[in-house]
Amino acid sequence: MVNIDTVYQRVLILANKEQRGYITPQEFNLYANQAQVEIFEQYFYDLNQAHREVGNDTTYADVDDMLEEKMQIFETQDIATTITSYNNSGDGGFILPNYIYRISRVEGSNGVDCDILSTKDFRDAISGGLLTRPTATRPIANIKNNAIRMFADGFDRPSNIFYFRIPHKVSWGYFVLKEKALYNSDPARTTHFELHASEETELVYKILKLSGAGMKRDDVMRTGQGLEAVQIQQEKQ
Repeated sequence: MVNIDTVYQRVLILANKEQRGYITPQEFNLYANQAQVEIFEQYFYDLNQAHREVGNDTTYADVDDMLEEKMQIFETQDIATTITSYNNSGDGGFILPNYIYRISRVEGSNGVDCDILSTKDFRDAISGGLLTRPTATRPIANIKNNAIRMFADGFDRPSNIFYFRIPHKVSWGYFVLKEKALYNSDPARTTHFELHASEETELVYKILKLSGAGMKRDDVMRTGQGLEAVQIQQEKQ
């Protein structure tokens, strides 16, 4: 977890240097959520890139372990009783809730992992012969248009779906005293970043960059971009 007030205060210090401008709590919350989503989505691109690296197993293992530590915060599952509440998609499938970002594994009713196939391969498998047609011990699944379909002896509902959920929205809570916004740590008002603690600095730089664009202050935006670039370069060393 990253404390949202710590990030806000650091952003304000950098943005207010030389009277560059003030970022309101409403603006900060908007930029903060955008920055969190960008960092979260980058994990998947970085992981894909790490898998493509060839010739250095040690480096790959280090990157993979680091990303796994950051991503496991968002890894969870929906069990049968939850999946039952999914809306029917009308074609043998079930509409995925909007909190699911990416599915990593699907289990059939007997706990056997499904092969997750493309739409074409899914259709071909269903219409295949007795030797290739899916069974309870060889179930298949397909994800299309934000709906999941599973087929074993017939269309069925998965018993478990393992996935990465979208980060919860953050909010810097506050109350106003003498026309000044003051931090309110009440959990009913404030929601901290869910990202790994190591992402605090990158959050600051990303929010600063977004703030500069919002304020139409190129100097603030360039400062954020420059600091972010240095941070990324350091991480790659």
